[in-house]
Amino acid sequence: MKSAAIFANGVLNLSPAQCREIRACDLIIAADGGALHCRKLGILPQVVIGDFDSLISEELTNLEADGAQLIRYPSHKDETDLELAFEFARLQGCEQILLVGALGARWDMSIANILLAAHPTYADIQVRLADDRQELLLLRSGKSYILHGKPGDTLSLIPIQGNVEGISTQGLEYPLINENLEFGSPRGVSNDFVTESAIVSLRKGLLICAMIHNGGNT
Repeated sequence: MKSAAIFANGVLNLSPAQCREIRACDLIIAADGGALHCRKLGILPQVVIGDFDSLISEELTNLEADGAQLIRYPSHKDETDLELAFEFARLQGCEQILLVGALGARWDMSIANILLAAHPTYADIQVRLADDRQELLLLRSGKSYILHGKPGDTLSLIPIQGNVEGISTQGLEYPLINENLEFGSPRGVSNDFVTESAIVSLRKGLLICAMIHNGGNT
């Protein structure tokens, strides 16, 4: 599957394994100031997209001279820079998105960035948010997901867009067997891996799956 790594302009925390994943992606996109994170890592994005309010002229000139494609939008627009990056990746046929730098000090942007992955437009794209030891991904109905970790790693299942029905899990300390989780209930928070992989399936609804790899960076 064609994959894209998208750099947002939030706080960047990456493990060495996540850095390797980024470099292996077919397409690297920086959403405006996310290009600064790329610079720090010595990575050249193929595309920088946004209104460029977080980049000075010299930075834009250097990116373009190095071969990055700059796609500029007006500052008064309906979409966030990250949404523009998502849409570009979708139109390029990407089926996987690794999103980094999506969280930070601004709660409004952090929440919006997480929920962007749940938009119906991206239902056919596997989106994963990476933040060092923590990862977020969306689990959709009618599918079974194999999630990788280590015994003692934390896994939480949080319903969004209403109640989630018919959840079954394997490989976790507190299993669910065709059970429901109510929207707003924290019941699915802080489960633990008991093996190196867990399986989660659901019949109806949408879950945020949060994993914390407690064993440290790899």
